[in-house]
Amino acid sequence: QVQLVESGGGLVQAGGSLKLSCVASGRTFSSTTMGWFRRAPGKGRESIGIINWSGSSTYYIDSVKGRFTISRDNAKNTVYLQMNSLKPEDTAVYYCASGGLRSRVAREYDYWGQGTQVTVSS
Repeated sequence: QVQLVESGGGLVQAGGSLKLSCVASGRTFSSTTMGWFRRAPGKGRESIGIINWSGSSTYYIDSVKGRFTISRDNAKNTVYLQMNSLKPEDTAVYYCASGGLRSRVAREYDYWGQGTQVTVSS
């Protein structure tokens, strides 16, 4: 079983920045697609972006393009989510997830972290 642990959430003012980390256990991290998701109050889970096994390719939803950056360090079994120019509507619980090479939508991911709360004040 793969375990994922997120960290770095907290309270930040609008316009500020926050960096989340997700550390994965095991030896299979380099062969995974990693995704970041979030769940805002009263809303369903939303995909934020995806990074491929090597970190050479990323995908972001339109609402975070230019503000959020996903990266990974396979030597450390860690994926990051750098969030800049944060807005109150970014307030949510943020999750990382691990899946196979073809993983895209939430149902295609195999393992999930516990989530970390990000609150953006106005």
